Amino acid sequence: MFDQILQLVKEQLNGHPQIAGNIPPEQADEIHREIATHITNGIQNQPAAQETGGGILSQLENSLASGGLATSAITGGLVGSLASKFGLSPAITGAIAASLPALIKKFENRNTPVNEKP
Repeated sequence: MFDQILQLVKEQLNGHPQIAGNIPPEQADEIHREIATHITNGIQNQPAAQETGGGILSQLENSLASGGLATSAITGGLVGSLASKFGLSPAITGAIAASLPALIKKFENRNTPVNEKP
């Protein structure tokens, strides 16, 4: 799972010039790994979809809409980590955090069997 998320992180961030252009090239791999680690940990700490009646994306969207604890934990921890470890500005860490729902949606879509997709 980590490798899939890492690849999606790279694709997502490289597809956003305002983010990619502000990540120092020598730190890009470490930053991608840090983001993938936070997302992986957040996903693994979520209740199973069967228990909650929704998938990871649904949980994240609900959490974002309500300012929920799960989203705050993932984005807050990630933003703090990126700022302290890599010295990224609040504008860049905020843009990265804002890209998380789309990234998780891509991960969920890739990992949902065809017969289960709506």
